[in-house]
Amino acid sequence: MKVLGIGSNYVTDVKDIKEKKKAKKFIFSKPETALAVNCDVIYPSSITNELIYEVELVIKIGKAGKNITKREANSYISEIAIGIDYTATDILKDARETKHPWEFAKGFDGAAPISSFKSITAFPNLADINFSLIINGEEKQKSNTAYMINDFADIIVFISKYMTLQPGDLIFTGTPALGKGEIFKGDHLQCYIEDELLLDFKMI
Repeated sequence: MKVLGIGSNYVTDVKDIKEKKKAKKFIFSKPETALAVNCDVIYPSSITNELIYEVELVIKIGKAGKNITKREANSYISEIAIGIDYTATDILKDARETKHPWEFAKGFDGAAPISSFKSITAFPNLADINFSLIINGEEKQKSNTAYMINDFADIIVFISKYMTLQPGDLIFTGTPALGKGEIFKGDHLQCYIEDELLLDFKMI
C-alpha cells in the first residue's frame, strides 16, 4: 500500500483556484505504519515537541492504473474517509535546514489517524463534500471540496504519471486553507464528513 498526500491544496476563495493551479504540485508519502485506524493515538513526545494537525479527506484507489486521464480518474476512487495529516514541525524545520529528507517529520507511527471508509456511491457530487475538524468541542477547520486547487481527478492524473496506482493505495487530498495548528497530549479530535462523525479519538 502507498500512502500519499498533496500539499497546499485549498483556497479560501474559489476565484483564486485558477491562478493557484499554475503552481507546481507537491506530493509526499507516509509509510503504512503511520496509519492509526479509528483508535486513540499516542503523542510522540519522545521525538517531537511541536505536532501540527491538518484534517483531510482521504481517497482509496480501487483499481490499478498508470497515466490515467482526467476523464477516467474519478472511476479509480472506490471509497472516501477522513483523516489527520500530522507533521512534527521541529523535525521538519531541522530537515529543511540541513537539506535532508524529512520522512521522519511526516511518517512516524501514528502520523496518519484515519476513519473507516465510505463507498464512493455515498458521494453523488465529489465537488461538493463538506468536512470539518472539532478539537475539544471547538471547530478548528472546515471546508468543502469546491475549494480544492487540484481536485481528486487532478491529483490522480498527476500521481499516475510517475507511479502506478494500485488497489488499496490511499491519498490524503489536502487540508482547508485556514485553521491548522498545534495539537497537544490529551486533546480530543472529532472529524466529520457532512454531518456524520467518522473519526473520534484522543491524543494519549
